[in-house]
Amino acid sequence: MKQILVIHLGDGEAVETVEFLGQTISIRRIGCHGDAGRARALIEQADGQVDAIGLEGLPVQLRLGGIARPHSIGSSLPAAASCTPVVDGGGVRGGLERWGVILADRAQPGIFAEKRILLTPGLNHGGLSQAMYRHSASLRYADPLVYFALPDLPGVGSHRTLDQAATLTLEQLKDAPFRRLLPQAGAPGQPRAAAPFEWADVIAGDIGAIRRYAPTGLKRKTIVVEHAGEEDVNDLKARGASIVVTLMPALDGKGRLGRWSAATIEAILAALRPDPALSLDENTYLDLIAEIDWAPHIRYLQPDEAGVNKFAFVIHPLDVRFIHAHPAFRWTKLLPDSLVETVAAYLPPMYLSRVTGGQSPVTGQKIEGYLISLGATPRQMMRRGERFTYERLNKAARIAERLGARIMGLGAFTSVVGDAGITVAHEADIAITSGNSLTVAATLEAAKQAVIKMGATDLTKGKAMVVGATGSIGSVCARLLAQAIYNVVLVSIEPERLIDLKRRIQAETPGAAITIATRADEHIADCDLIVTATSAFGQRVIDITQCKPGAVICDVARPEDINPQEAALRPDVLVIESGEVLIPGDIDFGYDIGLPPKTAYACLAETSLLAMEGRFEDYTLGRNIEIERVKEIYRLFKKHEYQLAGLRSFGEYLTDDDIARKREYAEQYRRDPELFARVKEEGAIKLAAIPPMSKHVSSQGSGEFAKWAGLGATISLGLLGLWQIVRPRKN
Repeated sequence: MKQILVIHLGDGEAVETVEFLGQTISIRRIGCHGDAGRARALIEQADGQVDAIGLEGLPVQLRLGGIARPHSIGSSLPAAASCTPVVDGGGVRGGLERWGVILADRAQPGIFAEKRILLTPGLNHGGLSQAMYRHSASLRYADPLVYFALPDLPGVGSHRTLDQAATLTLEQLKDAPFRRLLPQAGAPGQPRAAAPFEWADVIAGDIGAIRRYAPTGLKRKTIVVEHAGEEDVNDLKARGASIVVTLMPALDGKGRLGRWSAATIEAILAALRPDPALSLDENTYLDLIAEIDWAPHIRYLQPDEAGVNKFAFVIHPLDVRFIHAHPAFRWTKLLPDSLVETVAAYLPPMYLSRVTGGQSPVTGQKIEGYLISLGATPRQMMRRGERFTYERLNKAARIAERLGARIMGLGAFTSVVGDAGITVAHEADIAITSGNSLTVAATLEAAKQAVIKMGATDLTKGKAMVVGATGSIGSVCARLLAQAIYNVVLVSIEPERLIDLKRRIQAETPGAAITIATRADEHIADCDLIVTATSAFGQRVIDITQCKPGAVICDVARPEDINPQEAALRPDVLVIESGEVLIPGDIDFGYDIGLPPKTAYACLAETSLLAMEGRFEDYTLGRNIEIERVKEIYRLFKKHEYQLAGLRSFGEYLTDDDIARKREYAEQYRRDPELFARVKEEGAIKLAAIPPMSKHVSSQGSGEFAKWAGLGATISLGLLGLWQIVRPRKN
């Protein structure tokens, strides 16, 4: 049996026996009351009587950043033993901290990604600092606060100024008493600034310093320490901390709470060296460390936060009216719309709200999400290069990671800009989905329900049209519709891609009658179902006055292709939105997304569904959506009991009476061709008076921007400054 003595700063004495690396180890812990003389006497007494001695909280050397200094007293302690090796944990701490952070991230991917990290302190935690910096550049050091009670001033504790400050810091600390170097839990003699702790998402370092100097409120904080006891964990839980991670191996079982310090671990490894003549450094210990079957201990402290899968979703204003409606920007109604819309496009991504309450009734898996908004409308995205939107989505992805999300969905127009998510997925560390697979599935299910409600009895004998057929959503809708209806018209402004799509559908569905066209006019009068999924602006996507009596138009585009003024010209035509979805559980979006309570757009629902299933992977990307993905996401939709919301038209749910009235009009027009001809003729006259429009954008320019361009810089600064003041904070 190997005998280990650990001398620590506290009081009391205890002995514990453990099994480690196939050996029985007896660990005797004795407190020296912070007295270096007593520590030296204990070393002299145990020399030759034990296999190794560990100094816990009595460092031989002080290291901060790339600078090291021997401690004036600690460096003399190993010499008190002539036979037994004396170590302070410095030989293994850095390596085990780096490896522990890697293992923790593997166990909980994204746990440290893009977080704000506060080293408390950074002294003798170089490995922890290096490992954390690989996950986030937002890293600060609390050493000035812990050791010198400095106020929270700009630049104090900055990672960039570390090496400059390290020399002065170590000069001040090399003669300091041990209890100052390793603060113990308890009330500080002088309170420390709370702001750095409030700023941080992750507080990492020594448990004693954190308990002593951190504020009483640590809600939603992750605490990462070398080692901790149950008393420490209970204190952190009482302060509201979310997660505690201990990085040192547990000697009493893999994955259990790491109660043992780096000094204890190094003393054991020193005792287990195959050759006692080997030096006491990391190179000697590496082979032994490689044999340890261990994992850092990760414990969720708040029951309602344990096991929650997190996602994020990006939204943006569909037009300038959404900017005016935001509480922080209502004053922009006093400014020209074109100016507000242009300036808002340059706002950085904004955290909007926390989505809570989602839970699978089948598996019990809980989900939580975050809404993040860009400032650009679709028109502004189209006017600028793809890179403009990519850069803002990358920033949104970093915000999502910091919030703990492991997958981010691209809402509305962000899912179709450029290559429909491929570049963002390549550049971001978080999983990305456009949400278009479930959008397709929900759209076709909603369209099916609508056509049946309008009186169709055999869908295979109908005729469908897809406008925007070569887009990511339109193309897969066309392919799936061809399998059900067989007679499909494909409309797009890209004739060469139409040819390719037609050939693909005919290969997939032999016998399907596929017609292709660059305009919908010649074929619209024969179609029972029309799906519009375009990215057109300031154009008339279809002439609704020429539709077949009782036709159904499913408008998938966001913003929509059809406006209410056009739809009103044909009271028999049913215009519905793409299928919206009810997410299971008591879902609360924390923000008005423009839908009824508990109702989500299908693309948002797909993101939440993937989180619920634990599928944190790039899912729906690019313009060629895989049919198998659509079918798979629909199976998951059914598995977790997601549901389609009722049919909606221009923001209002359709009742059975609404649909019955449309059916009556349709029957009347079918019975009376002359009446139908007059309705179409009168509708065409009225339509001519409505400016061609899609996405709420008229083809007629306002000319306002040129008039007001001189105010652009001033308003930009005003908006950006206001955003910094009023932007919502993380709950």
